[in-house]
This record gives sequence, structure tokens and C-alpha cells, in this order.
Amino acid sequence: MTFSTLRTTGCLDHRAFTLLGALFVFAPGWTPQVSGVNTTLRGVSAVNDRIAWASGSGGTVLRTEDGGSTWKRITVPADTPLDFRDIDAIDGRTAYLLSIGNGPASRIYKTADAGATWVAQFQNQDPKVFLDAMSFWDATHGIVVGDSIDGQFCIMTTENGGKSWTRVPSAALPPALANEGAFAASGTNIAVLGSQEAWIGTGAAEIARVLHTADRGRTWTIAATPLGSGASAGIFSIAFRDRQHGIVVGGDYRRENDAVDNVALTSDGGKTWTLARGLSGFRSVVAYIPGERQSLMAVGPQGSDASTDDGHSWTPVPGPGYHTLSFSRSGRVAFGAGGRGAIGRFNR
Repeated sequence: MTFSTLRTTGCLDHRAFTLLGALFVFAPGWTPQVSGVNTTLRGVSAVNDRIAWASGSGGTVLRTEDGGSTWKRITVPADTPLDFRDIDAIDGRTAYLLSIGNGPASRIYKTADAGATWVAQFQNQDPKVFLDAMSFWDATHGIVVGDSIDGQFCIMTTENGGKSWTRVPSAALPPALANEGAFAASGTNIAVLGSQEAWIGTGAAEIARVLHTADRGRTWTIAATPLGSGASAGIFSIAFRDRQHGIVVGGDYRRENDAVDNVALTSDGGKTWTLARGLSGFRSVVAYIPGERQSLMAVGPQGSDASTDDGHSWTPVPGPGYHTLSFSRSGRVAFGAGGRGAIGRFNR
């Protein structure tokens, strides 16, 4: 689900530093970087502290190999300008890239040589299909979600590294609500865990819900959440730290400063969800910090918040806002990407 009207637009004080001291122990805060582009970036994926990818509108794909000191623009051959809303790095050389749009604009590309060449793995031909986000359990098993079509969810999986993508049969899925889909805002609508489980957050419908599979997409259940819902509201990002504990964030992208019913938690694997408080406004991405079991960061176009207690309370993090966020696998740094080519590095 595309929203072209989505807009993007220090130092911590003593109190905030005390609250976050255990989490951000070295030069905490965002350091803006130079991307060299002026397009909207909504995809980012960090491999490690030095290698990361970013992607966005105008066919933009960027890569850094020096921790963001320099970003190189990568060319992806295509017959038309594409909007790359999601990028998922598997290792230092392998990455998947998803573009959004109706019909043939929804595509999946893959590189195995750090972006030197790309293979177009999937190009949609159904005019009703609109892909939104993807995620991967490992190098060969992945999942993609799109907006619902005629009351049915559109979910595809691959078991061969993207050589083929198979749509999950409608009989294996619960029915979708009217207009229900996934916001193509940060590439983080899907959370995967282990080798089998995945959760998908939905929005733009009467209720914001979470789909769950425990067998890599063969069967599904669904649960309602108390997040605010509606045409421009719902779940924008979902994350799980283990099979029981997870979080959804979002809100209404037309009301970025509102902090109402925009974060919910689960401790039973997504069967039930409870509202939490404390986010400073609309948030388009949330992530658990690797190596910090109960520590989280949530980011939106207007700013960031951090939690050290599994999302029950939050502290604002001064600095710019971004559309999307990815921590390196060490958890020491994160990269954010946003409007007008904005890229930042967060040092813990």
C-alpha cells in the first residue's frame, strides 16, 4: 500500500542519559550522513557495523562499506523508474530488493555480488497485486506480503532463494477485512523468527490485526490488536524477540505528532495484545536491539524513542526522524533512512 503523501520532514540531557545509560553507553545519538541523493528512502538493511544497504524512490539503491562515511549509488537495470520500498541483506554480498506498485511495478530483484549485477526474480503481472514488504528466515526461505485482493490476503513464499515465489492458497488464510493490507512505509511489516515462524501486521482497515504462521506460511491464524485503525492508520512495524514476546507500532501517518494507541505488546506469541504508552508520536519502525534482550528503538519521521523494559515505557531520543531503521547484527550501531535522502548512523 503506497502513501505518496507520507512526508519527512544532540546530546541527551542528564535525565534522559540516566534513563538510557545502560542502553546507549558510547556517544549516544544520531549522526547524519551524506547519502548523495534527494529521494525518499524507506528501505534499510545493515549486515554489520560497516556494510549496509538503503533503498527508495526513483530506483534508488545505496550501499556503504565503511560504516556510512560514504554511500555508493548502485544501478539496478529496469525498464521503468521503480520505488524500492524494502531491501533485505542476507550477507555482505547477497541482498533482495522489492519495488512496489500495481501490476508489473511490483517486483523482486536479487544480487549475489554486492550489487554489481541483479537478477529480476519476480515481476508481477496481476493488475490487482500490490506488494508491500518482505523478510527472510535464511538465504533460501523468504516471505512477501501485499495488499488484500477481493477479501483475500496476498502472501507469497520462496523455498529456493527467490527463484520461484508461490502464493499462499486462500484456503490457508483467514479472510481479509475491507481494504486491509500492509503499509509500504519501512519494510518492517513482517517479523520472522527461527526457521518457521512469521508475524505480519496489517492496517488501513476497521481493525489493525496480526497474522501468524508457525510452519513457514502453510497455515495461518489472525488476532486483533487495540492499535488505532482506519484508512491511514494501523500497524506499520512488528518485531519479536522470542516466540512469546513481540511488539507492534504505528498510528496514523496523517497525524505524525499524535501519540494515541500507537504501540501494543504481546507475551503469548501474538494471540492477545495490550496497549502500552510512551511513544512520542507516529512510529513507522520498531526493532529489538541485538544483544539487549528487552531493549527497543522505535523511529518515525518526527523522531525516535527507546525502551529498556520490553516496550512498557519509553524515553525520547533527541535527533532527527527517519522512515526506517536497521541495527547491525552486533547491535552496536543502527542506520536510519528517510525523506530527501536522509541517512543517519546511531551509535550506542
